[in-house]
Amino acid sequence: MLDKLKLIEQRYQEVEARLSDGATYADPALAARLNQEQKELSPLMETYRAWLQAQRTLEESQNLFSDPELGELAREEFSAAKAALPELENQLKLLLLPKDPDDGKNVIVEIRAGVGGEEAALFAHSLFRMYAMYAEARHWRVEVDAQSETELGGLKEICFTINGENAYSRLKFESGVHRVQRVPETESGGRIHTSTVTVAVLPEMEAVDVKIDPADVEMQVFRSSGAGGQHINKTSSAVRLIHKPTGMVVECQQERSQFQNREKAMRLLASRLYEEERERVEGEHSAQRRSQVGSGMRNERIRTYNFPQGRLTDHRVNLTLYKLDGVMDGELDEIIDALVTADQAAKLEKETQ
Repeated sequence: MLDKLKLIEQRYQEVEARLSDGATYADPALAARLNQEQKELSPLMETYRAWLQAQRTLEESQNLFSDPELGELAREEFSAAKAALPELENQLKLLLLPKDPDDGKNVIVEIRAGVGGEEAALFAHSLFRMYAMYAEARHWRVEVDAQSETELGGLKEICFTINGENAYSRLKFESGVHRVQRVPETESGGRIHTSTVTVAVLPEMEAVDVKIDPADVEMQVFRSSGAGGQHINKTSSAVRLIHKPTGMVVECQQERSQFQNREKAMRLLASRLYEEERERVEGEHSAQRRSQVGSGMRNERIRTYNFPQGRLTDHRVNLTLYKLDGVMDGELDEIIDALVTADQAAKLEKETQ
């Protein structure tokens, strides 16, 4: 571990030196990459230097134990440094874990009503609201790409993009089947119904990140079915893309122009194709799949929302919370933190095997 840390520190110093050189900024793209690298390495370097300082404190304070004036202070500093080392070492191990290259990306979230008819559609709307409120609390931006509503205000499906720093790292564990247990408003007998909603979270990819042959993509235009006033009725600005080799279909209808909708639809298509390939590769490495907190597969039941009891249960980490109202208002950090911690623990265990 120490050899690896020394090499990373050497690279960090190189990055710092290049950023302090005014000539670097003649190439804005290079400067941006170096700034990003510095930002990513900073937490590791700060922890490593704190660990080195604790080691130095141990050595220096030991030499002063017999000093009549400084001995007591030296023993206090020795104890504090010794107590800090295990936590610093654990932080270093976590920071050295291989990073998901997609963690820093924006996310595309797809929510689809499953079993339960109108009740599932209403819960799909509730989940969209939950993620939108979580995004707002973190100062992320939400853009709806396409949606299909029901007469009662539910959502058969909705696709939206969340733009924000490290959005994928926080939301990637939300993929899977979300189960709701509650009494529908239309239920006169007060019986609890169980419905399901499927959530898929994809890292947003640019079209250039995934090889897509333009000849393989058929574009259709149509009039948007969403809100938008007279503009919606007069122009066919909504875009549907069909990827012929896979049969994959994506739509974008929320932007004002056909060009903007096509651009967003291409990013969505690239993201779906990327995710499909990643699932195929990871599926071939079943051991890696089993080591993860959640596989991210859309057919995996991950969470139950029980409204009569005000209870939420995440089945992957056996976490139960009795504050469902807060969760539905976007208070997701406690759940996400538990999932991130469990994922890190699984990766650490794998690294030490």
